Amino acid sequence: MKKKILLMLVLILSLGTVLAACGSGNGDKKESTGGKSDKPYEIKWYTIGTPQKDTEKVFEEVNKYTKEKINATVKFTQIDWGDYDQKMQVMISSGEPFDIGFTNGGTYVQNAQKGAYVALDDLLDNQGKDLKEALDPALLEGAKVDGKIYGIPSNKEAARQSVYTFNKRLVEKYNFDISKVKTLEDLEPMLQVIKEREPDITPIATFKAYLPFDYIFEGDMPFAFPLEGDRDHAVNPFESDIAMSTFKTMHKYYKAGYIKSDAATSKDSWPMDVENWFVRMGDSQPYADLLWTRSAKYDVVSVPAEEPTTFNTSVTGAIQAISATSQNPEKAMEFLNLLNTDPYLRNLVDKGIEGEHYEKHEDDTITDLPARIERYNVPTYSLGNHFILYLYDNDPADKWEKFKEFNESAQPSPTLGFHFNSDPVRTEIASLSNVSKEFYPALATGSVDPEEYLPKFNQKLKDAGIDKVMGEIQKQFDEWKAAQK
Repeated sequence: MKKKILLMLVLILSLGTVLAACGSGNGDKKESTGGKSDKPYEIKWYTIGTPQKDTEKVFEEVNKYTKEKINATVKFTQIDWGDYDQKMQVMISSGEPFDIGFTNGGTYVQNAQKGAYVALDDLLDNQGKDLKEALDPALLEGAKVDGKIYGIPSNKEAARQSVYTFNKRLVEKYNFDISKVKTLEDLEPMLQVIKEREPDITPIATFKAYLPFDYIFEGDMPFAFPLEGDRDHAVNPFESDIAMSTFKTMHKYYKAGYIKSDAATSKDSWPMDVENWFVRMGDSQPYADLLWTRSAKYDVVSVPAEEPTTFNTSVTGAIQAISATSQNPEKAMEFLNLLNTDPYLRNLVDKGIEGEHYEKHEDDTITDLPARIERYNVPTYSLGNHFILYLYDNDPADKWEKFKEFNESAQPSPTLGFHFNSDPVRTEIASLSNVSKEFYPALATGSVDPEEYLPKFNQKLKDAGIDKVMGEIQKQFDEWKAAQK
């Protein structure tokens, strides 16, 4: 009898322990605002850039901070520049779990349309409230795909402004007045002088001629909306009068020897630190000449080729997206919110550890130490909000104010926020891409006579189905435009 009573007591106690454990698991669980248990979570974050020696050391400090702030740690993995896109596509296709990944441009749009990323609208309204308030509204508008936001753009220059950039030493040597340069044609007198008097200098560092259109696809595809005039109808920019006149000017320059003879096929990137050019084209930002001068180690100076304009490509150049495979998108958004609004965390991730990777001065400006350059040099543009980064000791004090003014001065492009779904015309686009690759590089670098080759280009585009694609673009654009209203 004693043994039976003892056995019953043991069973009762055991059952009580089990029930207590179950009760503890349900009743004591602290719920986060997103509905996930607030137990510690490791965020897997993949981004672009050469892996750095001190990443683990820096993220030990990051994780001390994020553990305290949001009860999460971060596993930060960089994938080298040339491998990033391919490796991320393999991960996405295989369904490998991760939380946050860098993306940009057309890749971002395509992956969003395929369901690879979480739609962030609700998360921004909850876990990302501060982040949403900090971002330039144009960035969020441009990041929308089919009406929803699938990624957090880096908060920096939202606009694009193409410029002509000159070697300042040569400008001053020959007393050129570059303030009068408004068009491609205005370069001619200067190019002639450089060609005649500077045998070691190529007058034009190879660029493709600028045309004032908002392109549906990046690169050389023949679908665009005019930046001026009728901004509501898609056109083939290569049928325009300005395309013909611009390509004729480029061909004139090519024949005069102002452009390298292999311009259409050359892979030369014309690095800024090699002083073998007079003028080049690029996309600017406030104080860009100062940055380019630092990089070149000689002075450069620029003049605008266009007014600042906010394009889809200028706002989707650097995006952090939350993967559809994330086990805790709410926590991932909490981290992105903190990264983009907390100056300590943002600078720690970007610059490394104070006193080891950089030195901070009394005025809160900083100077890089050798350890940052050698062991922790990550790509700033890819990581998030620029406006809470420390200024360097030789930065203009009003740098971030000028960035804000630049963004506010920009006009929106006709298709800002519109992302074309190419699935209905995939076959035609593949054919048209092949035609563009055959003709565009030679025309845009002046390597062939446009009066002969531009009509051939446009006829081949017709034969390859450009009208069908143009009709589909217009249909989707009209639907999108109506939805905006």
